[in-house]
Amino acid sequence: MRLQDYFKNSVWESFTSSQGLTMDTATQILVSMLIALLMGLFIYKIYQIYFGGVVFSRSFATTLVGMSVLTCMLTLAISTNIVISLGMVGALSIVRYRTAIKDPMDLLYLFWSISVGITAGAGMYVLVITASIIMVILIHILYHRQKRGMIYIMVVHYEGELTGDAVLRAMKKLRYQLKSKTFRGDLTEMTLEVYCRSDNTVFLENIKTLEGVKDVTLIQYNGEYHG
Repeated sequence: MRLQDYFKNSVWESFTSSQGLTMDTATQILVSMLIALLMGLFIYKIYQIYFGGVVFSRSFATTLVGMSVLTCMLTLAISTNIVISLGMVGALSIVRYRTAIKDPMDLLYLFWSISVGITAGAGMYVLVITASIIMVILIHILYHRQKRGMIYIMVVHYEGELTGDAVLRAMKKLRYQLKSKTFRGDLTEMTLEVYCRSDNTVFLENIKTLEGVKDVTLIQYNGEYHG
């Protein structure tokens, strides 16, 4: 009798009955996972466009996509089964993530991806799109503020007591801040944080030609310098 009933029912009905799924639930799962994937790819593109660091990390950007999809999957699993939700809480509580995040903006993108996955899994698609639009506007405004000028770390090695004052005079109207000054015998290493409104670095040539200056190094500042 059971064998006859099995062949009378379709494969889909047998599968859904054994898994506790319905057609509406399966449709919601597919739509939620698709939206989470599309929004993850959207976040990936935004991160690529507005990346302000030195070296673009493709692996981190790919993690943003996977984070959205996996978080959506967890949300769907938790919302459909109370037993699974309790198991997820216990399993995730013993996991320790020790990857260091150097740029605070990366934390913003990570939390954005996780939030998209949770919201898409909960079926709040309008909230996903609305919040993402607000995030893009926020990042766009901050990005343009950052692009108005660049911050560099300048390291100068020179000899002579008066050469340091000559270097500072050569900075002219540039905004700078003295970070450190190290003496090694007759050689002095001076580190400055320099703010430039454009890519014009003519002041480097002026400093290089000063008597007593050995070399000048200009490094783009990305938050990882500890002087």
